[in-house]
Amino acid sequence: MLAWAKDFRAVFWVAVIPGVLAVLLLLVGIREPEHERHRDAVNPIRRESLSRLGPRYWWVVGVGAVFTLARFSEAFLVLRASQVSVPVAWVPMVMAAMNLVYAACAYPFGKLSDSVSHGKLLASGLIVLIASDLVLAAASNWAGLGLGVALWGVHMGMTQGLLAAMVADTAPDDLRGTAYGFFNLLSGVALLASSVIAGLLWDIMSSAFTFYAGAGFAVLTLLGMAMRPPPERRRAKQSSGA
Repeated sequence: MLAWAKDFRAVFWVAVIPGVLAVLLLLVGIREPEHERHRDAVNPIRRESLSRLGPRYWWVVGVGAVFTLARFSEAFLVLRASQVSVPVAWVPMVMAAMNLVYAACAYPFGKLSDSVSHGKLLASGLIVLIASDLVLAAASNWAGLGLGVALWGVHMGMTQGLLAAMVADTAPDDLRGTAYGFFNLLSGVALLASSVIAGLLWDIMSSAFTFYAGAGFAVLTLLGMAMRPPPERRRAKQSSGA
């Protein structure tokens, strides 16, 4: 942006290059592992199949939906930057900085998730998200904006992928694709709703109120996590018999 006199079109043409490289990597460098086919085909749309997605799975879906309401589009970070006197050419650095923090945190927190409770790590990430929302709501200069954006990146590194892992832990192996499908369907609807709500609050109330609302949804997610259903008795009996 600085080198090309704020030419957005030129920036997007440059962005085509890593996009093409990503497609080439998928075509050339990725090979699907061989999977054994399940002997009995499963119709995932049948009522009895859906009933096997038990309460713990639907709890994960519900927590994920409310969490998505709390984590609206990162485009609002860019809008917030434009309000604190950040030059237009430097506004994209907000997303770059957030993603640099996210990338730096993703591996260590991903490794940590192998040895700690996914629920506890997710709760910790929600607390970081709440802190980020509060800082961004109060930000009036570069320092406040930078701290809020950095915290947002940390929460992404802590939580991204955790809910997907929790879906895998709570869904039957032969319905795992269906479980991910329902999860992503509701998460997508929640993301659309969250961005619409955030935009309305931004226009009607204020930008600060948008981030306060995000913090409120994060608190609701924490409360929802405390309502985790107990393990199903049927599975417990089967495991004890085995």
